[in-house]
Amino acid sequence: MSNGPKLELRQGQHQSLVMTQQLQQSIKLLQCTALELRTFVEQELEKNPFLNEEEGDAPEASPEEETSTETSDSPPEANFDDDQDFTSDMGGSGESWDDSAEIETDYLRQEHHISTGQADFGDEDMPSAQDNTAHSKSLRDHLLEQLHLQESDPARRMIGAYLIDLVDEAGYIKEELSVVAETLGADLSEVKTMLQFVQTFDPAGIGARSLSECLALQLRDKNRLDPAMQSLLDHLSLLAASRFDELQKRCNVDRDDLRQMIAEIRALNPKPGGDFSHEIIQSVEPDMFVRRTPDGNWHIELNMNNFPKVMVNKRYYKKITAESRNKKDKDYLAEQFGSANWLVRALEQRAQTMLKVGGELVKQQDAFFRLGVRYLKPMTLKVIAAETGYHESTISRVTNGKFLICPRGTFELKYFFTSALARSEGGGDDVSSNAVKDYISELIGKETDAVLSDDDIVEKLKERNITVARRTVAKYREALGIPSSPKRRRLRASAF
Repeated sequence: MSNGPKLELRQGQHQSLVMTQQLQQSIKLLQCTALELRTFVEQELEKNPFLNEEEGDAPEASPEEETSTETSDSPPEANFDDDQDFTSDMGGSGESWDDSAEIETDYLRQEHHISTGQADFGDEDMPSAQDNTAHSKSLRDHLLEQLHLQESDPARRMIGAYLIDLVDEAGYIKEELSVVAETLGADLSEVKTMLQFVQTFDPAGIGARSLSECLALQLRDKNRLDPAMQSLLDHLSLLAASRFDELQKRCNVDRDDLRQMIAEIRALNPKPGGDFSHEIIQSVEPDMFVRRTPDGNWHIELNMNNFPKVMVNKRYYKKITAESRNKKDKDYLAEQFGSANWLVRALEQRAQTMLKVGGELVKQQDAFFRLGVRYLKPMTLKVIAAETGYHESTISRVTNGKFLICPRGTFELKYFFTSALARSEGGGDDVSSNAVKDYISELIGKETDAVLSDDDIVEKLKERNITVARRTVAKYREALGIPSSPKRRRLRASAF
């Protein structure tokens, strides 16, 4: 009796494809996050008598059963080179599961070198968001939810997620923005723009660089940040020293107004991140590591902490089935043994799939890893599916909720999928929409006396072999939060 994943075609008044329970579970395993995967495996270990977390946990064998334990010597490997075949025995080909020796998943060799040829330049069972309470949710998760809901641009999401990772327990960001820009290969103005965006998130005051900025953000949220209050925030040292007379002069207010302003300041929260759980400050564990190699290529390997090691105890199965006389019991044991074998194989298949998809993604986005956000290549699920041989839905499950860590930081795999704009004829490869936004931000950031109109920006982009319509430039400019050219002229005139 086969217990493997399969599709059944039933014929009657109509035909329909029916997925077996194990096939459904295989699909669910693929889309599980690391935490969900560990939870699922722990549940299986508790209810399946033939599954063990590691070899030492297996029930002791009697002296006559003492034999060497055989494990899989050739763990599944994902191959990324065109001249290598990607093979898998997950479908039950080759050695029969019932005849196999004790199996143990060995992921320690689940790694591969990725050659880019370029030098280095520098579901229902799953918990829903509603299940989390404000007290149990971490500050990072709370901020990331807002980022994902409010920002769809992958490159800007990358910057925003990086900044959120820098938020400390109190809710402040102390890292120099120039360091962030250099790490991500992004323009400093873009990092500043994203910081301002993150500072609009709940709770008010989050992402501040100092106490005075934290309080200012909260007052702005209450529409109470007037010039007098700003002056008070600029001289908090005088408040700490109780130099109220000097504060009155600095703020140009009388004693009653000053007393009311101080009361408002004291009602604010100097640590806006303190109301959230910090048991797991860095709740995201990378599923893959991407490292540079001395020859300018990339080395990718799976994070073994996120891949539970389980094995099937065949000796225990043989012993307990030999002692069983009831057919119902034998059927139950056979079902559990098949389920245990399926889980081991499914975990191996999941590892193979993730490694192959992750490897192809790194190859496709090589320029980003070497040069930064501006060089994020336009890429769709279809591109990775065509290169790996998997269906697009499989690519979607693998990349959603999975993270990689590289020299530029930790990123969700799905961030690397961006829309594309065609270059001018003969101008080379397509360019990412995110790169176009970065160019627009750079052009406007370098404005001196003359303010560029959207038509001017169109012409400047043509010089870089990028053809976009004026309305596209306007849409991208608005997405970046940059005012129109007439408004920028007025703002510039008022500044002088």
